[in-house]
Amino acid sequence: MKLASILLFGSFFFLEEMILFDFQKDKNISQWVVVDDSVMGGRSKGNLERTAEGHALYYGKVSLENNGGFSSLRYRFDQKNVEAYTTASIHLKGDGKRYQFRVKSDQSDYHSYIYYFETTGDWETIEIPLKEMKPSFRGRALDIPDYEGQILEELAFLIANYKAESFQLEIDRIILK
Repeated sequence: MKLASILLFGSFFFLEEMILFDFQKDKNISQWVVVDDSVMGGRSKGNLERTAEGHALYYGKVSLENNGGFSSLRYRFDQKNVEAYTTASIHLKGDGKRYQFRVKSDQSDYHSYIYYFETTGDWETIEIPLKEMKPSFRGRALDIPDYEGQILEELAFLIANYKAESFQLEIDRIILK
């Protein structure tokens, strides 16, 4: 397990990475929920399965019919204090498409904080600076502060590239460091 060092008041403290979810170790994926634009009348369809290798496979089709255009995969959990961490590190294999990584400080917030990332089609580790996550609601930027990186209760992946397309995202683990 890797350790991160923190300089605080002239002293070094070592902090372990926080595992938010490791699909190979966390066998129960029932808390992960697919939410598509069908909640608003759209026709997109996302699915979640576990691969033989123990990864999550999030796949489906985004449709623009009936004002649709997105699919998301969400995970809610008990509130976590994450102020000691600066980066979300996600080991995944995409399909060459652009996705959003989204977080919420409070599950009941109407907005999320988002960060766009491109996938290559190969296994890779995406590094997301938490303080660079921007507030958004239904695809619109909000005029409120960026993510403060103190509390976390929900994370999500979303695809919404303003076009009809198939997608496939294989996820291994999500950690904070």
